[in-house]
Amino acid sequence: MDNLIVVGANPRSSSLGARDRLIPEPTAVEGLLLRLRAEGVAEAVILSTCDRVEVYALEGEDGGAVGRIIAVLADFALMGPAEAERHLYVLTGEEAVRHVFAVAAALDGTVVGDPHVAAQLKDAWRLSRKAGLLGESLDGLLQAAFAAAKQARSRTGIGRAPVSLVAAAARLVEQVHGDPRAVRGLVVGMSEIGEMIAEGMRSARLAHLSVAHPEAARAEAAARLLDCHVAAYPLEVAELARADVVVTCLGGRRHVLTPELVKALLRARRYQPILLIDTAVPGDVDPAVDAIDAAFLYTLDDLEKVARVGLEAREKAAGDARAIIDDEVRAFLRRRAERAAVPVLDALRRHFEASRQAALDDAGGDAEKATRLLVNRLLHSPSTALRSAAAEGGPDAKELDAIARALRTLFSLDDGPGEKRE
Repeated sequence: MDNLIVVGANPRSSSLGARDRLIPEPTAVEGLLLRLRAEGVAEAVILSTCDRVEVYALEGEDGGAVGRIIAVLADFALMGPAEAERHLYVLTGEEAVRHVFAVAAALDGTVVGDPHVAAQLKDAWRLSRKAGLLGESLDGLLQAAFAAAKQARSRTGIGRAPVSLVAAAARLVEQVHGDPRAVRGLVVGMSEIGEMIAEGMRSARLAHLSVAHPEAARAEAAARLLDCHVAAYPLEVAELARADVVVTCLGGRRHVLTPELVKALLRARRYQPILLIDTAVPGDVDPAVDAIDAAFLYTLDDLEKVARVGLEAREKAAGDARAIIDDEVRAFLRRRAERAAVPVLDALRRHFEASRQAALDDAGGDAEKATRLLVNRLLHSPSTALRSAAAEGGPDAKELDAIARALRTLFSLDDGPGEKRE
């Protein structure tokens, strides 16, 4: 699928500030799809999550789709195209196919097996179809990616890691605070794993849950998703002090919870314990906080230990899943290549059949004459083309050799005159 393009931004390619500008809210995605269509992008899907935005599209015959996609994203983010390009990655061809399959199988996020991105990709696929930007090629790609992801989940343990991490977080809430129904939670920022932990706490019926985010619109969107309240940002000691559990998900390469801030909020809490779950990479909470009495700091690695899902088991599940995805990508590309050959084979069959019928008509019932005529007519065009290619002004020796090899492969020819095949 040489014409597939992926243009996107994720935590590995861009800063938090850039992603906050580039990632559209769910209500804005359909408008962006229509913008892409107006710019001449015939097929496109936009995946928009807490952590990433990716456009999957097909390059047209005129080229230039990458530039048009970047221009649309830049305009949405109120950036210049050059500035936006610094925060975006571009994948094409087989690399792009492998990426789409990996995203569908939850192999491209912070936590292997996170089901949220796969669900959001299905939502993106449906929205693209509704907007009229989902053609046969892009639809076939995504359908194959969904099927491969299902195989990876059913044949490996990749789905266990995120479930166990959420369960570990719930156990920590109970160990530190007891009945979760008397606990107040605060989510700072939003990420795929942070969203999962927040949903887990919501399912445990926390007494109160709030979300804060540097971008007010993203805080509102997260609050709608989690059916909870919006808290002010920047974080205030009073707001933090009301929270018994704080889940941080910013990953902005700057500590938002420092030892000084945590000491201040503990004083405001009259030194009642507070549970801090830092899901960000890099972390949002200064590691020195862990030395403060009554502050219980856990990172993703700590959650994994609590869940008793070791790194070795997680990496094995991921490795097994990637092997399945690699096999499925190869099978998908092979099927695509085989389908691409069908029109040529159909045309060749029609040509042979027409030549056969003409030879029978011209031979007047003489079978030997008919077969001789058929062979001569079938060889006439290839013979003329090869002689012309070998003449002055034709292809060089390497090209002629390639043509000769192709003929030998297609028709299982002997290597030379007089040689018998075994």
